[in-house]
Amino acid sequence: MAQLNAAASMPRPLHPLLQDFQNAIVDDPALFALANQLFEQLPRTPAFEHDPTGQPQLRNMGHALQMIDRVLRTPPTFNQTGITGLPINAIFDWSMATPGGHAFFLHLTVNVHLKRILNAWGDFLKSPASLPALSNDPHLGWFGTDALAHMPDFDEEFECEPGQPYRGFRSWDDFFTRRFRSGRRPVSAPGDDTVIVNACEAAPFRLARDVRLHDRFWIKAQPYSLHHMLAGDDLAQRFDGGTVYQAFLSSFSYHRWHSPVTGRVVRTRVIDGSYYAQCQEEGFDPCSPRQSQAYITQVATRALIFIQADHPGIGLMCFVAVGMAEVSTCDVTVVEGQHLQKGEQLGMFHFGGSTHCLVFGPDAMLEFDLRGQTPGLEATNIPINERIATVRPSGNIQASSSRE
Repeated sequence: MAQLNAAASMPRPLHPLLQDFQNAIVDDPALFALANQLFEQLPRTPAFEHDPTGQPQLRNMGHALQMIDRVLRTPPTFNQTGITGLPINAIFDWSMATPGGHAFFLHLTVNVHLKRILNAWGDFLKSPASLPALSNDPHLGWFGTDALAHMPDFDEEFECEPGQPYRGFRSWDDFFTRRFRSGRRPVSAPGDDTVIVNACEAAPFRLARDVRLHDRFWIKAQPYSLHHMLAGDDLAQRFDGGTVYQAFLSSFSYHRWHSPVTGRVVRTRVIDGSYYAQCQEEGFDPCSPRQSQAYITQVATRALIFIQADHPGIGLMCFVAVGMAEVSTCDVTVVEGQHLQKGEQLGMFHFGGSTHCLVFGPDAMLEFDLRGQTPGLEATNIPINERIATVRPSGNIQASSSRE
């Protein structure tokens, strides 16, 4: 309640980018209607009196923009929810599931404005003004008791200076894109090109084979639709009938991407897309769009890195980095034509949790090792650079369809 009251009690002009967004909504009759519907269609029941972080649920776009204005000047404090570090996501979480919210957050104009707004917040998070979030406050600080319980070996795992203010980090983003200390994540079988390693510090979400070039990705089963996932790229048809492995990162994960194979970068693309869209058939999700991770691989802002693996049993594969909510800055650090060794950095996400996919063609005969886990929201992280798959010397793999 305090944050809402603080925003409401400070009648100040909106940030210029938020004012532009408000003007765009008001001037477009369809957008104006959707912006009202996404709040009006929320149930008026006790379960929806508060957002998933416990703050009073906002009921109109004007209040939402006031709160976002406050967010743009405030680093994300820690909380114990599944959307910690994602304050704008919390504002719109329940609304994403309404019919109005579904249409609003897929609208091109909305996402053009959201991109500008999130980029402005990203600039703030890269500045020293964002450092107060890295405090020792036991409940709100990212180096407090509650947060460090999720990162128990932080000082040993990551490059930092424990004796210095803010452990030596220069900004919130510097903390978020932190590196492992040397030797903490060795590459499995570095000289063996038959071994594919984990590209992100992430938990298995889905493993699908015989994936179609076109499919009905908007239904509850959320099958992959390769043409849409790969943004109509002319290389997409090379993966028709192939395999998709998807895994998700939490807010506590290491957020840099590493190459899963040794090979040559064929093409890189960053695709503008949605930021707060979810699969409407999933209903209300307190960590939205977490339950919609397969769906958003087709609609969200994302990066594509096509790699021609040196091993012929792998061939062409694609790493797909998918932004979720605030975490939609996909920073590619490799260039076309570059030859990579397995485990080399590909790029990174900025500010929050996210998801990614490895896409393989139909001729790649792979055996996956997910450490005995069933892919899904209850899975736990497999460390980056560890083996997740091996090329089969011969024979067929029993197919499990992506269509449920």
